[in-house]
Amino acid sequence: MAPSKKAGKKVTPAKKAAGPSKVAKADWKEGFKKKQAGVSDMTLLTTISNESINDNLQKRWTNAEIYTYIGSVLISVNPFRDLGIYTEAILQSYKGKNRLEMPPHVFAIAETAYYNMQSYKDNQCVIISGESGAGKTEAAKRIMQYIAAVSGGRDSSIQEIKDMVLATNPLLESFGCAKTLRNDNSSRHGKYLEIMFNSHGEPVGAQITNYLLEKGRVVGQIENERDFHIFYQFTKGADDNQREMFGLQGPEAYAYTSRSNCLDVDSINDVADWNETLKAMQIIGLTEAEQSNIFRMLAIILWLGNVQFEEMDDGNARIADTGVTDFIAYLMEAEAATVEKVMTTRVVETQRGGRRGSVYDVPLNPAQASSGRDALSKAIYNNLFEWIVARVNVSMKPRTAHANVIGVLDIYGFEIFQHNSFEQLCINYVNEKLQQIFIELTLKTEQEEYVREKIKWTPINYFNNKVVCDLIEEKRPPGIFAALNDATATAHADPSAADNSFVQRLSALSSNAHFEPRGAQFLVKHYAGDVMYEISGMSDKNKDALIKDLLDLVASSGNEFLQVLFPDRPDPNSKKRPPTASDKIKGSAAALVENLMKSQPSYIRTIKPNQNRSSSEYDTKAILHQIKYLGLQENIRVRRAGFAYRNTFEKMVERFYLLSPATSYAGEYIWQGSPQSGCERILKDTGIAKEEWQMGVTKAFIKNPETLFALETMRDRYWHNMAARIQRAWRNYMRYKHECARRIQRFWKNNKEGLVYAQIRDYGHQILAGRKERRRFSLLSYRRFMGDYLVVGGKSAFGETLKSICGFTSETVAFSGRAQLLVSKLARSSKPSPRYLVLTEKAVYILMTVQKDAGTQTVLERKIPLSVIRGIGLSNLRDDWIVLNCNPSEEGDPVLSCYFKTELAAALLRLTNAAINLVVAPSLEYGKKKEKKAQITFQKDETVTRGDVYKSHTVRVSSGEPPNSLSRPPAKRKAVAVRPITQGKLLKKGGPSSSSSPSSAAKPKAQGLPKSKVSKPVSSTSGSTPIAAAARTRAPPPPPPPEEPDVPMYKAKFPFEGQEGEMSLAKDDLVELVQKDDNGWWLVKKNGVEGWAPNNYLELVPPKPKAAPAPPPPPPVTRRPPPVAPDSSTNNGHAKPVAVFPGIAAAMDSSPGNSRPSSLHGKPPPIAAKPKPNVPAVGAKPGVPKAGGRPPVPAASRPAAAPVARTTGGVRGVPAAGGQLDLAAALAKRANKQAE
Repeated sequence: MAPSKKAGKKVTPAKKAAGPSKVAKADWKEGFKKKQAGVSDMTLLTTISNESINDNLQKRWTNAEIYTYIGSVLISVNPFRDLGIYTEAILQSYKGKNRLEMPPHVFAIAETAYYNMQSYKDNQCVIISGESGAGKTEAAKRIMQYIAAVSGGRDSSIQEIKDMVLATNPLLESFGCAKTLRNDNSSRHGKYLEIMFNSHGEPVGAQITNYLLEKGRVVGQIENERDFHIFYQFTKGADDNQREMFGLQGPEAYAYTSRSNCLDVDSINDVADWNETLKAMQIIGLTEAEQSNIFRMLAIILWLGNVQFEEMDDGNARIADTGVTDFIAYLMEAEAATVEKVMTTRVVETQRGGRRGSVYDVPLNPAQASSGRDALSKAIYNNLFEWIVARVNVSMKPRTAHANVIGVLDIYGFEIFQHNSFEQLCINYVNEKLQQIFIELTLKTEQEEYVREKIKWTPINYFNNKVVCDLIEEKRPPGIFAALNDATATAHADPSAADNSFVQRLSALSSNAHFEPRGAQFLVKHYAGDVMYEISGMSDKNKDALIKDLLDLVASSGNEFLQVLFPDRPDPNSKKRPPTASDKIKGSAAALVENLMKSQPSYIRTIKPNQNRSSSEYDTKAILHQIKYLGLQENIRVRRAGFAYRNTFEKMVERFYLLSPATSYAGEYIWQGSPQSGCERILKDTGIAKEEWQMGVTKAFIKNPETLFALETMRDRYWHNMAARIQRAWRNYMRYKHECARRIQRFWKNNKEGLVYAQIRDYGHQILAGRKERRRFSLLSYRRFMGDYLVVGGKSAFGETLKSICGFTSETVAFSGRAQLLVSKLARSSKPSPRYLVLTEKAVYILMTVQKDAGTQTVLERKIPLSVIRGIGLSNLRDDWIVLNCNPSEEGDPVLSCYFKTELAAALLRLTNAAINLVVAPSLEYGKKKEKKAQITFQKDETVTRGDVYKSHTVRVSSGEPPNSLSRPPAKRKAVAVRPITQGKLLKKGGPSSSSSPSSAAKPKAQGLPKSKVSKPVSSTSGSTPIAAAARTRAPPPPPPPEEPDVPMYKAKFPFEGQEGEMSLAKDDLVELVQKDDNGWWLVKKNGVEGWAPNNYLELVPPKPKAAPAPPPPPPVTRRPPPVAPDSSTNNGHAKPVAVFPGIAAAMDSSPGNSRPSSLHGKPPPIAAKPKPNVPAVGAKPGVPKAGGRPPVPAASRPAAAPVARTTGGVRGVPAAGGQLDLAAALAKRANKQAE
């Protein structure tokens, strides 16, 4: 058996050898096996503390085991090196395995999510959290790698979706990741990937939701950090054509990419990654034009960074090198003067005073000009990134309807830098929301659910970070975001004034225990630690809007793609405040939380072992801090004290109702009670200890995952057992069928030649046409027209000798035998002389044995071609003489005496297609020589007791059988016991049932699953239909059915010790027949209890006579019409084999549908094997019996043959198929005898 989904490999115990057991020899390889470091599941720790958790993680990380469980939560410690644990072989080893079968791994989490989606039809999500550089992006990539590998689907569209999902990783990493001080591939945006699956678990589409790209990184980075990867890939890997088109140079030539003095990273190959990005664009389906437009936008951003401003004497800014702005205008397809003007001036419209509505061109100083330039660069890149995400979603749009979703959340980790601003506040806020989800689903909600469901539970204390989330996002009272929005709206003209207003508004939050205002800074006590934020520039970053001049420049551009990136322009007449950056991130976080709460979550908590990205350094202090703020200790306590699995009663019953005989029958749901009682019955019947589960108000709770895995294993085994039973039944049926077929074939092989001989014999009767008296030997029942009596056409030595003498090789012998040829003697009467006679399809060969050299020799005397034979002559008496009238020749016509003259004549007529004439007369004329005729006269002489006597052209013979006589019917045979079928058996559909519950004798009615899909209704014809019953008890002529028929009663002929579901019988016990089956087992009832018993142990009790009208007379015995021309090639292969000669039994085998012997000789017959079902349902037997099937052939002695009907002349009728009896007549006679 293959390993089941939740059971693992089935281990077959080794067979114990006879005699004393031996100690197995120690294997030296045991010393080289890798020892497990620490514990793989920290719920098994003896001491629960942050220090013990840290010690366990350190042991495993040092031993290159980076994954550890806390129940179903995976803890991952970044190794900062390649451990070779993501190969295809390792991936396949996790396929189909439950969490406890394999070591902790990210593949196990992916397998659990995929399996739960398929099994429970619930949406799944994998939430990966941790600080920056802990390995979140890598974990998300491995999740997608696993799902793409195991989700199946051979359709090209499904494979295309898989390729696209995997291609999003290099594409979005290039545009959304960058090198930071803590991580060489840090995600600077949040991404939630939803993979849509159809009902078969095949991916049919995907969708990506983007969260808060760090667009400020485009225009500036701190020392030793880099801009987004795509800029370095583009400037290093672009081909000559692109360099010519976009004026590309190396990354050192651009201010945006060279400002941080970090152009290369040891762990990154920008050129190779560029090729991967191009390949990903092709897989996603980006056209050449779309790719070119993307690269054009990147070039515009790079060249915008090189626009430098000089301060003039009046303090205003001017462009240092107008050649740069000219090239930017070329790339943007705009006027160079317009670009230069937008960069150095700002159009201002007065809103108040007498000159309201006046427009002025206000020159900018270098700082303001640089700020406007950077704002345009950030806006172009941010909108480009969002366009790429939207374009990817269009390509991955589901082709068909999807049933479920698996989401993978890869979002920026918690950040604490030396200088933290608006970006860090937003990032840390989203991480607070994710931590809140974790608390809500694993700690708070779980404990509240235990209280609500009235489950016995010991509360666990934990920190709820909802107060921190409220501090940031609440409107009433105003939180940090609300205060920032108010400051931005009231002091929108001057960023510094807005920042000061923000400082004043934050003072209202000083009463919050998790907030501390500190002048131009403020401190927030996050779950991951205290973070100091700098207020300077926050209001400007929160505004997140381009000035009107820059939007006008985009609108005047001739590049359609650039205009597509800026589809919406704010309405200047609208009084509604446009959404700020904090509004957007708060809305995105709320939507993310809503999506995640709709799915069943799986958690991966990532930990960063050190800040130096070292593969050998383990920073205990930093990791203890992460262990604390991740709440691992509380998670372990809740996991150990709580329940690993819970689900509603309805879903529990729907999933596991197969495991109890009280709730399922033959795969159908039959429980009629409440879902709660059904769920409790299932858990009791599966033998699970009461301590392992509790029943709540609406849900069932299972304590340990091992218990759930055991239930899943039993459920898988149920289907495996059902499949094995079906296979076993099918194989037994095929073995049974093949043995029946072999018996039929054996019988046919033994009888088919006899049927042919019988047809030829009947043809011999027909050609004589009642004109010739018959010898008694010719009419014996076992008389066969064998034809080749000398075996000339066979392999006997004598036959081979005769064949070589005749001189033919390819001719088929139709007849051969001994005969006597009438030979003329000189001056004496003719005398019969022994000869050998051989008939083929071409000629008649006459051979004789002569004396030669004191020995004998057989020679060919004469060869007569069939074409020269004109007629055959026979007398009308019972003699054995036959004359072959040929064309005139010197040898004359042969006159032969042959015991098988009728067979010889029939063979000649068949070979010549009855072209020669058959004469039957008292005297026969033949050609003695060429011109001399002679005549033989036949006379009756009762003094001749044996054979006939020839003398002087006169044959005297005694009287024979009448001319219209036919062959005798086969002799009666003594009835013998039918040999039972020993190969295979016919299994009862559904198996026998326990006799201890008579109430379930009838098949239970299928019930609809509670609040779920209703099972398919079972056919109501569970019993025998009237047609099927009539077919099984058919006995012509049937009497008219009474209004209330008697129940058939059977008596046990032998004692029978029944097993579970079978009826135990003592000899002469009377039982009532409930249902017959064709596999040798009948359902009977005794004392109100039903069970199965072998039918060959039962015999029918004759019904008591009762006053009733006399039955109608049996139908008249009729004969089938005589057969037409005898031709072995036209035998009916579908005709029932019958006995033709006494040497072959007609009833040597019983019908395949019945193995009951007719004579038991005092010994119990063998019992047909019977299946043992796993679910003991009493008395019931699923499936509908076959109606109208062929009834079993009676195995009684053959009745006497009917008298032979005489004909008045011509060809008289013969019995069909060589003496076959009419079955209806035989059954009618049998019924009449029983009635008497």
